Amino acid sequence: MEQGQIVTFFNKTGKYLGEITGVFPDRYVVKTLAVLKHPMQGDLHNPKETDVAFFHERKALAYREQSNIPLKMVKPFEGEIPNYGESLKLAVVKLRNELMTQETEFNLKSIESLNSIQKEYELMYNLKW
Repeated sequence: MEQGQIVTFFNKTGKYLGEITGVFPDRYVVKTLAVLKHPMQGDLHNPKETDVAFFHERKALAYREQSNIPLKMVKPFEGEIPNYGESLKLAVVKLRNELMTQETEFNLKSIESLNSIQKEYELMYNLKW
């Protein structure tokens, strides 16, 4: 893959569309253009657990945020790139809907975190829900 190529990539538990802006032997630098899957909430080392030292609020990568991504986490993409704000909104709604299918302690705490993050997204990206 090369600089300027549009790709999908994973960062933590989120999936994104982006543009390669740097190529290195072990990683790409990728500029975020859209959100395909919002990151899960909570502790990455203890997934689906609430009895952890710190239950993280995980935000999606910001529009045009540059990230170092390991080579194996990047795949070519062909197609239309959605608007960042709309893609973020859809990703949040999809995650919330998944969390609402079961009333577990983890899901309830995740929804609480997502509600807090949503307020920040509304301010940052002028989104209406």
